[in-house]
Amino acid sequence: VQLVESGGGLVQPGGSLRLSCAASGSIFRIWDMGWYRQVSGQERELVSSISSSDTTTYSDAVKGRFTISRDDAQNTVYLQMNNLKPEDTAVYYCNAVVTPTGYGYNQWPYWGQGTQVTVSS
Repeated sequence: VQLVESGGGLVQPGGSLRLSCAASGSIFRIWDMGWYRQVSGQERELVSSISSSDTTTYSDAVKGRFTISRDDAQNTVYLQMNNLKPEDTAVYYCNAVVTPTGYGYNQWPYWGQGTQVTVSS
């Protein structure tokens, strides 16, 4: 199972970006999906998550500005980021809890390689 992120980049404060993360491989089912971010020298923190029943969570820092969604037909999760602030600058990582094909209902977490988001004027 592989997760590939895209959509990061440089944006001015107040701007928007949309991150995408596509899962591929021998996938039986994807459970929770989420986005984390990490600033160099700091711990990785949960930004937002979405369950297989579309229940969402957001950190207080991004609530009202970011929106998470998923397309199960495409095994993809998105993060729409609006009104970006300099403090949103970080490497953003996609995470998915997956049952690979042939493993019953056992679940494992998988991570993407990360995509840099820089908010600066």
